[in-house]
Amino acid sequence: MEPRGYALVTGASYGIGEEFAWQLGERGWSLVLVARSQERLAKLREEVMNRHGQVDVVCAVLDLSRPGAALELFQKTQQANLEINLLVNNAGFGAFGEFSANPLERQRQMIDLNVGALVELSHLYLQPMKERGTGAIVNVASIAGYVPLPYNAVYGATKAFVLSFSHALYQEARPYGIQVLAVNPGKTETRFFETANMDISKDGGQRQTAAQVVKEALSALDRGKTSVITGLGNRMLLRLAHFIPRAWIAAVVAKRARQSRR
Repeated sequence: MEPRGYALVTGASYGIGEEFAWQLGERGWSLVLVARSQERLAKLREEVMNRHGQVDVVCAVLDLSRPGAALELFQKTQQANLEINLLVNNAGFGAFGEFSANPLERQRQMIDLNVGALVELSHLYLQPMKERGTGAIVNVASIAGYVPLPYNAVYGATKAFVLSFSHALYQEARPYGIQVLAVNPGKTETRFFETANMDISKDGGQRQTAAQVVKEALSALDRGKTSVITGLGNRMLLRLAHFIPRAWIAAVVAKRARQSRR
């Protein structure tokens, strides 16, 4: 997809979101970077603009899990006349542990961010894209959305929602010249596991870098794909999982998850 206007990236201060900022800036996109950390965003803005002097970078310090934050962000970009032609819904987090033991407030916050903010931002920015007849929405889901995820039950369910929502929205948006892509990473070298309180030191599975995930995501966007599972190992794993009963998968995931608990 050729750069035109601004790309808005949520969860841009670390990991996959930060890497989207770098790779989109390299492609010539001007950026609106959204996260909670003003310090991290300011540093990233300076670094991206120093490397890619032709792009403009705007920072928006917001907690998108807060009610009304998505509308506030949309209104700010509208008032500043920033034409958002690429929306990257990346912000999200997980909370590892037993569903009944994890604080309900934390799990509701997860739903509000992983699902609520993503849906709101997609709804708000899709209409202007339709009016212009161009644009794209990239939703960062996860391979967790394909299988039951004991000890990460709510997180996995939010990603299953994102995957289903993205596939449906892809068909609705196509007639208007708008792309929708669901990106499904597996284990990635980010702060996700630390935030989710997961110990994966005993897990021998390989992890992709954020740069690898984003490179595959942007390649899929260029090719007009509706969904991409990043990493050959992840694609092979999910093909195999297709032939295994979900109850068996849940039992295996639960056993491994217990081994990873702190």
